[in-house]
Amino acid sequence: MNSYSSGRRSRRPRGGGRRRGNQERFRGQQEPAKTQKKTFWQRVTEFFGNGGETKKAVTQPRNGTQPSRPTRKPERVEVTSPRLYVGNLSFDATESDLFELFNGVGHVQNAEVVSYRHNQRSKGFAFVQMQTVEEAKRAVEELHDKEFLGRRLVVSGAKSDQHQPR
Repeated sequence: MNSYSSGRRSRRPRGGGRRRGNQERFRGQQEPAKTQKKTFWQRVTEFFGNGGETKKAVTQPRNGTQPSRPTRKPERVEVTSPRLYVGNLSFDATESDLFELFNGVGHVQNAEVVSYRHNQRSKGFAFVQMQTVEEAKRAVEELHDKEFLGRRLVVSGAKSDQHQPR
């Protein structure tokens, strides 16, 4: 017959005999200091090299502005061709805006704003093809670091296709 189905009681006393044995063992000794058991996530972060230290949260200003970060110097590319790179471009800038801006410096052959394929939103940079190398150099001198549609332009020579690894 199964012990679960019978109405028998267990042989253990109700007071919990196991506990009594543990108490007797520590009567003569002082109880050791309990160490705080680490949580699972504390052990995981300690394993991955954080050393158990918690990261300090990066606080952002409440007014919605991004915290200031160090400005990155754009790579200066010498103008060796009439093709120019225009960076830090406003997302609202169009090819006709660039055409008009650079036409004030010299004759523009082509202006192309680079955009994402899936939503046609500007990536924030463009390429402008001038008539001659001299006009391209003059455009860099006059338009680099100039305010245009609320942003300071970065104008430099475009990298040629020969130097880029495929």
